[in-house]
Amino acid sequence: MMSFEEIEHTADRAFRVTGHDMVALLENAARAMQALDGDGAKTTAERVETREIAVEGVDGESLLVNWLNEILYLNQAHHLVCEQFHIDELKDHRLLARVETRECDRTYTRIKAVTFHNLKIRETSEGLEAEIVVDV
Repeated sequence: MMSFEEIEHTADRAFRVTGHDMVALLENAARAMQALDGDGAKTTAERVETREIAVEGVDGESLLVNWLNEILYLNQAHHLVCEQFHIDELKDHRLLARVETRECDRTYTRIKAVTFHNLKIRETSEGLEAEIVVDV
C-alpha cells in the first residue's frame, strides 16, 4: 500500500498520508512533504549529517503540523534536504527524532508552511490517515 497520495485542493496543495500507527504516520508525512516539494534541490555535500529534533503539540494534529514545519524549517533556514526520518520516542504528544540531512543548493522551497486546514487524524481499518494541506 502506498503511504501517501496527492489530492486535489483549490488554492494550495494537499496530500493524504497513512501509517499503521502514529510513528509511521509522522514518518510517512515527512517523506510525503519532501516528495511534494520536488527534487529541485541538488545536494552539495556527500556527507550525511544526522540532526536530533524534539517536537511537541497539544494533540496529534498539532504534533503532526509542528513536526512537518520543523522539517520545512531545516529545508528553508539551513538549506538541507532531509532524506531519512527516524522517530525514536513518541509519548504524550512529544516526539524525539533523528533526521538524516545533506546540504543543498536550494535557497527556497515551494511549500511555505503546513496548515491546520481541515486537518483530522482518523483511524482506519489499516491504521491512521490524515489529509494535510500545505501553503504554497
